[in-house]
Amino acid sequence: MKTSFKLKVIIPGTLLLVGLTYSCKKYLDQAPIGSLIPEVIATRTGVDGVLIGAYSVVDGVFDGQAGSPWETGTDNWVYGSVVAGDAFKGSNPGDQPAAANLEAFSATGANDYLNDKWRVCYAGVQRANDVLRLLPQVKDGSVSDDQKKQYIAEARFLRGFFHLEAAKLWKNIPYVDETITYAANNYNVPNSGPIWDKIEADFAAAAADLPATQSQIGRANKWAALAFEAKTLMFDHKYSAAYTILKDVIANGVTSSGAKYALGAYANNFNPSTKNGPEGVFVVQTSVNDGANGLNGNAGSVLNFPSGGPAGCCGFFQPTFDFVNSFKVDANGLPLIDTYQNGYIKNDQAVPAGTVFTPGDELLDARLDWSVGRRGIPYLDWGICPGAAWARDQPNGGPYLPIKNVYYKAAQATTSDSYGGWAANQATSNSYNAIRYADVLLWAAECAVEANELANAQTYVNLVRARAADQSGWVKGKLTGYTNGDATKPIVDNSQFAANYKVGLYTNQFVTNGQAYARKAVYFERKLELGMEGHRFFDLSRWDAVNGGPATGFMSSEIEKFLKNTRDFGDSFTSAVMKVAKFTANKNELYPIPQTQIDLSKGTLKQNPGY
Repeated sequence: MKTSFKLKVIIPGTLLLVGLTYSCKKYLDQAPIGSLIPEVIATRTGVDGVLIGAYSVVDGVFDGQAGSPWETGTDNWVYGSVVAGDAFKGSNPGDQPAAANLEAFSATGANDYLNDKWRVCYAGVQRANDVLRLLPQVKDGSVSDDQKKQYIAEARFLRGFFHLEAAKLWKNIPYVDETITYAANNYNVPNSGPIWDKIEADFAAAAADLPATQSQIGRANKWAALAFEAKTLMFDHKYSAAYTILKDVIANGVTSSGAKYALGAYANNFNPSTKNGPEGVFVVQTSVNDGANGLNGNAGSVLNFPSGGPAGCCGFFQPTFDFVNSFKVDANGLPLIDTYQNGYIKNDQAVPAGTVFTPGDELLDARLDWSVGRRGIPYLDWGICPGAAWARDQPNGGPYLPIKNVYYKAAQATTSDSYGGWAANQATSNSYNAIRYADVLLWAAECAVEANELANAQTYVNLVRARAADQSGWVKGKLTGYTNGDATKPIVDNSQFAANYKVGLYTNQFVTNGQAYARKAVYFERKLELGMEGHRFFDLSRWDAVNGGPATGFMSSEIEKFLKNTRDFGDSFTSAVMKVAKFTANKNELYPIPQTQIDLSKGTLKQNPGY
């Protein structure tokens, strides 16, 4: 179930005629239907195929694209997490130098990662527009008026999705609708400013005509469209309008199965065996063992496995000291928002593999060990994490390991595949939660803060924290000693929690301490809840006043704190990238527009400020 059909498309803004293969994902199984020739495919079957082709780019990957899938995946592990302090690039300093340049804030418009990401975003836009162009040509009666409305709604949802994916990185991007074609010679669309209003309109129109539920998992429903409209409004800082929508989603939103959105077990959001659960507002679908040689798997995350642990490659995406330290809590189980950087959680940096190491007894938020692999703590069902033995280049990438993208050992055969024949067990069916319900609750908390409804904001945050405080989901498997002094054979007591966990709820702190405190607490909760999920950079960017947010200098302050915390660690951490990384305010809050796109547009596209 790999290829539906092939066609030629123009990607607006690139002036390049490229051959693309539309590939379907697991949730739709359609036979090949031929070339994109209107007189041949102007039928319901043809429209279905073109729509499938648009959905196939939701994961940020398509057959024959320029660049590698890890550069363009919708999980945004580089753009959203590495560049914002959740994780180091990992691997060796010279491996993927374009990613290292991004990590150091030294990337220019010549960076290949950025150009490939841009091209994929606008390939998705083009495919969504192809649906809208094809529909008026269907004259055989195979598409009813109601079905036509849904096709248009899904196409507009996807067009909004792909534009938003680009706008998160660059903010100032061209808006390309179905009227913009190569033949009309009007494909050079300017990027004279943000297009939040146009993206909002696409999602609003989609929500108006999409059904509340879909029979096929992975297709957008009304609630997904409303959630994305609210997300766009958050970037546009229209908190009141977003708040109205979010309250509707919270009160009435349902999954495709018709069940109300809910907070289930935290770890289930990242387990391919339990995907599409009650928290999935919009889940980017992936599949393996489907005859596609792993290419329908989670290709964007294909590099991000511990070296020597699950899979066989590649040691990228290692959580930072700063991110791990963020999970410290006080005696009441509340985060140390202002002081978490004072000292480091005990770790095995520079502790050789095979030597005795036991974790510290710091008070910690339990979400840490579902977000990060740490030496001496159970790593899913793979046993006690050995730390340094799985870290590819610990002096450069640190001691910690990614875990949210990893499958369980017991399910390896059914949830993993070789990616394209080269990366053993690194294509996974671990789908990406583009929006999960916790995200919605924390957006609502943000909006409540901006409305000065501080008690309501605290209630939303506490809903998220209460799930983390549920001890039934905490990691067990305490490392208590070693057999006969043999450091390779730890004694594990599975009746004890693996670390000193404590998660408390806020009582009256939001109201007592005021709006500025409440805002800071909500921002920090998003860091804890959504870390390593590709959101942090975009949150920091939209919160900063330079992009219209409520917090002056917030992004530069947070990044500089992260960089200082990293450099202060000690001589055993020798990352050359971190030594030279420098965030420049009023510039690095956005990414540079790819120079290739500016050149191809003959100067119609303008570079972002500071580049």
